[in-house]
Amino acid sequence: MKQLLVALLCAAALAGCSSEYLISTNDGEMITTDSKPKLDPDSGMYIFKDAEGREQAIPATSVKQVIER
Repeated sequence: MKQLLVALLCAAALAGCSSEYLISTNDGEMITTDSKPKLDPDSGMYIFKDAEGREQAIPATSVKQVIER
């Protein structure tokens, strides 16, 4: 019973650490990400991993807002 409780607490802690984000673009597209998009100041691009785990980039000028789910 104690091991089950510990396992549940660990699973809840891990689930609480990961958040999905939505990137809303100026043309109305909604992009789902698995991690918080990071703005690269040198290139002016938001870098993120998409829902399938691939690294993507989008120009900051195309981003209307970033929303945490």
